[in-house]
Amino acid sequence: MPVRVVGNVCIDTTFRVDRFPQPGETLNARGHADGVGGKGANQAVAAARTGADVRFFAAVGTDLAAAFIREQLKGEFDLRHLSEKPLPSDRSTIVVNRDGENLIISGIDCAADFDPLRETGLLTVLAHGDILVMQGNLRSTVTDACLRAAKAAGATTILNPSPLSGEAVDLAAVDIVIVNQGEAFEITGDPDPERAARDLVRRGAKAAIVTLGAAGCLLLEDGAVDQIPAVKVVVVDTSGAGDVFCGCLAGYLTKGWTLAQSARAAVAAAALAVGRPGTLEACPSRAELTKIMNTVEAESL
Repeated sequence: MPVRVVGNVCIDTTFRVDRFPQPGETLNARGHADGVGGKGANQAVAAARTGADVRFFAAVGTDLAAAFIREQLKGEFDLRHLSEKPLPSDRSTIVVNRDGENLIISGIDCAADFDPLRETGLLTVLAHGDILVMQGNLRSTVTDACLRAAKAAGATTILNPSPLSGEAVDLAAVDIVIVNQGEAFEITGDPDPERAARDLVRRGAKAAIVTLGAAGCLLLEDGAVDQIPAVKVVVVDTSGAGDVFCGCLAGYLTKGWTLAQSARAAVAAAALAVGRPGTLEACPSRAELTKIMNTVEAESL
């Protein structure tokens, strides 16, 4: 059961500050660092580190940033499906305050121009039983087309529609939709996570997960609600936690686990990520994710 992640990859520049600046204010950061990120790349790495067979489909430029991205990702999975464009590689600026909260602004020239069905071999590798993971970084028409193609091939589809584009989210070809509480409210207009999850299912998704930060996540599947508690940790940086959750959920599903088991393990993986600085750098290691897998399997006996 391979995982196919379609999304974006970028250079993340992270600034650490005591507090967020006010409009018009300039602050000096306590530190800054460059690394590889992007929701698609983060989720692909997380899935690969669970031991899943991962193919990653994304676009980069032909600049030095693209070379850096390839160098950083080459040990994680096969890079043959990275499309090159005569554009600057995508970049994100992340500002993290002392409480681990973040503000993110992204430049998405490559992602906005990327059409994986036309530019890559996505259609040739999608097969019955595969898992397709997508986010909100690509054009909505491209995302919808990929989801429909995956369903036609018999794949399971997972959509994390973040960042939200302001357009209506089409869930007709989505098996599992994953949103945080703010996104759930923005899509449905309902501040209650359970009611929002039920609304998402009414819109077409077979199952809905609303992540709740320190409160874990809420899973709605087959009409039943499962509240999965979080692991208590000291929060350092929340930037990549949602991506770790999504990627690990997909990866653990390839083990034949139930959605509830996979979500429980993904919550534990995300807890490790928020205790560390960075996005991709904060992703748990293969050994750590295997330990989580063994713990969840033991609890299920």
